[in-house]
Amino acid sequence: MEVVVTREPGGTAVAERIRRVLLDNKNRRLSTLAELLLLEASRAQHVHEVIAPALERGAVVLCDRFADSSTAYQGYGRGLDLQMVEQLNRIAAASVWPDLTLVLDLPTEVGLKRLRRRRRALDRMERQQRSFHRRVRCGYLEIAKKDPGRVKVLNAREPRDVVQAAVRQLVFQRLGGSMRKLGTHENIKAG
Repeated sequence: MEVVVTREPGGTAVAERIRRVLLDNKNRRLSTLAELLLLEASRAQHVHEVIAPALERGAVVLCDRFADSSTAYQGYGRGLDLQMVEQLNRIAAASVWPDLTLVLDLPTEVGLKRLRRRRRALDRMERQQRSFHRRVRCGYLEIAKKDPGRVKVLNAREPRDVVQAAVRQLVFQRLGGSMRKLGTHENIKAG
């Protein structure tokens, strides 16, 4: 079984350029609506160029963030109308929607401490106020509450091996135990 690993925003040449705009600290005055529309443009290109073709050929797609992130960040975090965000998510995603979404949950303060420990400068989104990050976290938890069959919340305060085991178990279950075929690196392709 082929596994395609990709990310949002990003995953294609065009979407990676949009990612740079979105995360660049120089773009402090980017409006919340422009931010959302850039994310949706990136997603539409990503789905068209990477995700839909991979799914059509029977691959499993593992994507670091997708439409729920826009709902959490731009809807809950930025305060944009949730119905509008979700409608734009559906338009940009076309007919593609995740079967499983994993939320690695941490208290906001713990997540921000982990960010600061990284040995790189914080990007535009990471530099947002603590209250923004709290709203984003609450947004993810609300999304999980509304769709518990698809969205699973994992305690990311647990040791890394415990979190990894929980991720593997949830993915095994969703794929019907066919993960044995996914164990080789030659089956995994970056998008």
